Amino acid sequence: MRKLGLVLWLPLIALAHPASAQMDNFKTGPVFQDFGATAPVQTDVPVAQDAQFNIAFDVATAAEPDKINRTIESATRFINMHVAAGVPEKNIHLAIVVHGGAAFDLTSPEFFAAHKDGRTNASAAAIAQLQEHGVDFYLCGQSAAALGITNADLLPGVRMALSAMTAHALLQQQGYTINPF
Repeated sequence: MRKLGLVLWLPLIALAHPASAQMDNFKTGPVFQDFGATAPVQTDVPVAQDAQFNIAFDVATAAEPDKINRTIESATRFINMHVAAGVPEKNIHLAIVVHGGAAFDLTSPEFFAAHKDGRTNASAAAIAQLQEHGVDFYLCGQSAAALGITNADLLPGVRMALSAMTAHALLQQQGYTINPF
């Protein structure tokens, strides 16, 4: 009987501590002020101040309408949290390899709107800011061909790769590891 009482109270306890209160610890910066909120963490696994990161992010899932692509925002979080932890930004090298339906997230405002019911590409601003901080973007040429996307349709600085597989293989040869998320 006691367990049943606890089970009935758990939803009420959860309501008393809303998720938004838990999110109060998350802040943007120090590199990106508009994206990439992270929380300070007392870690048991220290990150060396001279750590070097060469990481490729794989993006296949398109952004939700009017929202930044989740994996692209993860790249801003990665940079924010590691710089906040003391890693120099110059030690962080990221590449973002995009394929599948996410390919539209790398297209110009006009192309995106024409293919997404007039909507705005909410990822474009984050992509531009990430590029200003040295992040490279690669679009899978095979996905682009299947979706009717040409080089002229891409946001500035986005590079067309033969395929996402090719881009990842070449990045691995340059010492990049793939982010598993």
